[in-house]
Amino acid sequence: MGPVNWFAVIIAAVAAGAVSAVWWGPLFGRARTRDIKPGKVLPTKGPLPKMALTGVLLLITAAMMGHMFARVGEATLAAKPWLWFMMSGGLAIAFVIPALWISYTHTRVTTRIALIDAGYWLVGYLTMGLVFFLLS
Repeated sequence: MGPVNWFAVIIAAVAAGAVSAVWWGPLFGRARTRDIKPGKVLPTKGPLPKMALTGVLLLITAAMMGHMFARVGEATLAAKPWLWFMMSGGLAIAFVIPALWISYTHTRVTTRIALIDAGYWLVGYLTMGLVFFLLS
C-alpha cells in the first residue's frame, strides 16, 4: 500500500463541501424547501454547526477514499486513470445512494428530494475522485 495523500484528502473534502453549498443553495435549495413541509423537519440552531459537522464527515469520507486509492497504488492508477472516477463514483452508486434511499423509504421522503440528494452524493464523490486524480 502506498502512502495516503493527506493534502488531497483535505482538498477533496473542501471541494465536496463547496459542491454541497452550490447544490443545496442556488441549484436545488428552493426545490428542497418546497418539498419539505413545516413540522416534518426539526429546526436547526444555525448554519455553523451544520457546516462544521458536514466538514468533519466529508473529511472522514475523503480520508477513507484516500486510503482506498493508496491501497490500489500509484502504478495501477497511473496505468488505469479511469479508476479514480470508477471507484469514487462506484462508492456513491453502490453504497451511499442505496443507504440513503433505504433510509428515505422508511421516513417517507419524496422521490424528488431523494433524487436531488442522490445526485449530490454522486457529483460530490466524483468531485473528490477528480481532486485525487489531479493531485496524484
